[in-house]
Amino acid sequence: MSRPDAAPAVATGAPTGRRASRRESRRESRLDPQRAPQRTPLSRKRVDTVVSRSVAWFGIVFGLQAVPGLLSQYALGQPLWSALAVGAIYGSLLTALLCSTIKRWVVGSHLLVSFVYVVALVTWPFFLADPAVPQQGDHWLYQLTTVATATAAIGFRVRGALAYLIIVPLIYGIIRATPQGGGGPWELGLFNAIYAIILGGAVLVIVTMTRAAATSVDEAQGAALDRYSRAVRQHATEVERVHVDSIVHDSVLTTLLTAARAETPEQKALSAQMAANAMRHLDEAALVSPDDGSTVRFRQLADRIVSAARQMPVPFSVRVRSLDTRVIPAAQAEALYSAAVQAMMNSVQHAGGPEVRRWLKVSGVHGGAVEIEVGDAGGGFDPEQVPAERLGLRRSIVERTANAGGEAALRTAIGRGTVIVLSWPVFTAPHAEPSSFDEAGGTA
Repeated sequence: MSRPDAAPAVATGAPTGRRASRRESRRESRLDPQRAPQRTPLSRKRVDTVVSRSVAWFGIVFGLQAVPGLLSQYALGQPLWSALAVGAIYGSLLTALLCSTIKRWVVGSHLLVSFVYVVALVTWPFFLADPAVPQQGDHWLYQLTTVATATAAIGFRVRGALAYLIIVPLIYGIIRATPQGGGGPWELGLFNAIYAIILGGAVLVIVTMTRAAATSVDEAQGAALDRYSRAVRQHATEVERVHVDSIVHDSVLTTLLTAARAETPEQKALSAQMAANAMRHLDEAALVSPDDGSTVRFRQLADRIVSAARQMPVPFSVRVRSLDTRVIPAAQAEALYSAAVQAMMNSVQHAGGPEVRRWLKVSGVHGGAVEIEVGDAGGGFDPEQVPAERLGLRRSIVERTANAGGEAALRTAIGRGTVIVLSWPVFTAPHAEPSSFDEAGGTA
């Protein structure tokens, strides 16, 4: 059924179809901040990723520019040395690019480029095909000096990268002034060394300053989260005080008054039911842990949980990632730790013997949230069939995590294993993705 105003909208040239839908979506995003796309904040990890990839591509580009000089001077070196040097240098550059892309072994791959370049540079004069016929002009390795100093800025700390920046170009300048290096005047060798130091120094300054700025941002984010956590705890304390007061005044006092006035069997049954509800409310309120205002680092919480996993009577595969400067209130951290340990104990007791694969994953997610996943490939169970008196899952894991401001998600089925995901806080933690039973990590 069409709307009465459809025709005027088309007649006045209003957007229709897909264009109107996109415009309406943008308008709703501006009106509803929760639907607006979230920007990932700047962090040291993101900066390191961008810088390492930039340096890796920088190495590939300079490596391609060095190919003409390499081809013209390839026959001047001994065939074996030339093949090994070319293969090692360009292979290490490709390795650095691959590792930077997948974000694994980034530092080691850049150190590999720096090391291979030094070896090739130092051994070059000793493996000339004819020592009486050195190359004319600069060696093709000189065009990769800045690449080597840039990768050293990624792989080494600042002092190590600075020493590499000065020493390696000077080595080339010295070799360039020797007969095996072309017999150039020492002024030319010194000029080449200074030029390479200036270029490499610019790269080192950019990398160092960018990393320092990102570290400052991480620390500022950690301090802001700390202040926010304190404000949340103060608010939670006030809410809890009001909650307990309401239980005492509304439930307990009302129950006592009703019981005192009960005369008929129906009134007595009602007062008994009200008493049971009041006791349940008080029991739930008692589950809230006291908060002394202290905080702990996420890394400390992860270390405690991993240590508990290693002490379990059966092995757990452990994976820990994205541990940064975020902090957690001590009470919430204790609740998450206790819930994680209880989840592992449930797996030990009910999932099967040591042959069953079990894993623990502790990770930081976007928005300052944390996530703890405990899973196994055991027999699983039907949550609907768990007796009400069994409190291990409901009380020790689900309710404890919820009272701490987090969320415990259970995924299980008979024959499909069990996965429990603890996330804190709820309003910033993204939805957990389905987890497979092929988790990576070392055995605890």
